[in-house]
Amino acid sequence: MKRTPAWLLWVMPALCGALFFALWYGVRAWTGLQSWILPMPHEILAAGWQERSRLLAGVFATAHGALAGFSLAAASGLAISLLLGVSRSLHAGLYPWLLVLQMTPVIVLTPIIVLWAGPGLPGIVAITWLISFFPIVANTTQGLLSADANHVALFRMCNASRWQELMLLRVPSAMPLYLAGLRIAATLAPIGAIFGEYMVGNASGGSGGLGFLVYTYNTQIKIPALFATALTSCLLGFIFVAAISLLNRAALQHWHDSFERHDH
Repeated sequence: MKRTPAWLLWVMPALCGALFFALWYGVRAWTGLQSWILPMPHEILAAGWQERSRLLAGVFATAHGALAGFSLAAASGLAISLLLGVSRSLHAGLYPWLLVLQMTPVIVLTPIIVLWAGPGLPGIVAITWLISFFPIVANTTQGLLSADANHVALFRMCNASRWQELMLLRVPSAMPLYLAGLRIAATLAPIGAIFGEYMVGNASGGSGGLGFLVYTYNTQIKIPALFATALTSCLLGFIFVAAISLLNRAALQHWHDSFERHDH
């Protein structure tokens, strides 16, 4: 396949974005919908600027809960993956129950989370962890169990201990999939924090997060401000994903094939 020119990688998203906004304005002009049903981009930006102080405070509050839940998911997901990867019997016994936990709707577990963790930040962190946890475990465990069979045979021929095999072979080979799981979790963590704020959060001290602002603007029928909150949430998600992408590049660019191929 021919390599895509660098300029095209910038021009095509810009053209698609311009087409999207043209359709947006066209639908509004053709249907005559009011701004409280379908606000225009410039109305959303104006509402965002008008509510900038509340949105900025909401971003910091949401980022706090999202970062705490994401960090907890990254650490616990790696720890549990190591347990599942070191023993296939443990994997066979525990992994189906992790699937059950993942397939249980979070909204069903919310009352239990509030009862156990409490409302406010602890409940938000718990919900964020629950949403972000499984992709990390699934990807990392798959990476640990998919180490090159020839390398595994070489380690065992050299009488390497199980701990040496895990830490010197399986963990490095699983690192790309662990980072891929982190990237997926980074997209889910802000969503989990906003959902948690909407369900179990509060605005004590006047510091409610974006989920609380969603509830507030919806009840007040401030639809442009509601769209501005959605845009702010999207930007927060981009920041999380960009941070993990930088971590991915720093960890893999000097040795992994996914980066070496781009240099040729």
